[in-house]
Amino acid sequence: MADGSDTTLATETLPGAPSGLVGGIKSFASAHGGAKAVIEYVGKRGARIVLVGSDGVWADQFADGTDVARAACVKAGVAVENGWERELMDEMAPNADIWRSMSRRALAR
Repeated sequence: MADGSDTTLATETLPGAPSGLVGGIKSFASAHGGAKAVIEYVGKRGARIVLVGSDGVWADQFADGTDVARAACVKAGVAVENGWERELMDEMAPNADIWRSMSRRALAR
C-alpha cells in the first residue's frame, strides 16, 4: 500500500534506497541493541521512519517515499511494525534532548 502498511514486500522488488539512509538505520540499530521501525506517510515530503531501539531510545529519519523507507529498513535488517501498538510505545523512553529537537523542528516549520 502507498501508506507503508503493507508488510509483504519481496526483496527482489525493492526500490533503491540511499546508502546513507540504510547506513544510518543500521548504525542506530547496532548502537541500541536492535530496533523496530514505524513508517509514516508525510505528504509531499515523503515518509518518516521512526526507529525505536531495544533500549528505549528513539530517533527518526526521512525518505522520499514509503516504498523507499520500507526498502531501507529491509536492507538494514530492521523490522517494520504496522503501526503504533501500545507495546511499542511503552518501549520508548523520551529524554530531554528528544523533546528539545522536536520543539525546534516544530518551530522551524
